[in-house]
Amino acid sequence: MKYTRKDSIIKRHRRVRKKVFGTSERPRLSVFRSNMHIYAQVIDDTKQHTLVAASTLEAEVKSTIKSGANCDASIQIGKLIAQRSLEKGIEKVVFDRGGNLYHGRVKALAEAAREAGLDF
Repeated sequence: MKYTRKDSIIKRHRRVRKKVFGTSERPRLSVFRSNMHIYAQVIDDTKQHTLVAASTLEAEVKSTIKSGANCDASIQIGKLIAQRSLEKGIEKVVFDRGGNLYHGRVKALAEAAREAGLDF
């Protein structure tokens, strides 16, 4: 059986999740990338609770971007997730790339979040 691209992402994500764990002091910044949108969540894995979330589906973001599937949209989501996290007092996170390669939209989101003040 040949692995599809999605199978490879799932396999990689399981491998990464064995090592990446978010706590109350340092929650996990999880990124999910679809063909049309990008989603980011800050998650406390000990309580299994999402603390902050942002995506290109939100009205305030959707009105300012041309497409949710490009690096410009990822940069906006990175800035937005960092801003919301800092408002809640979250400064340090653990980055979970969601099985995707650290390249393109995932990298753009991560770098924008770092520039906006998140530490990882």
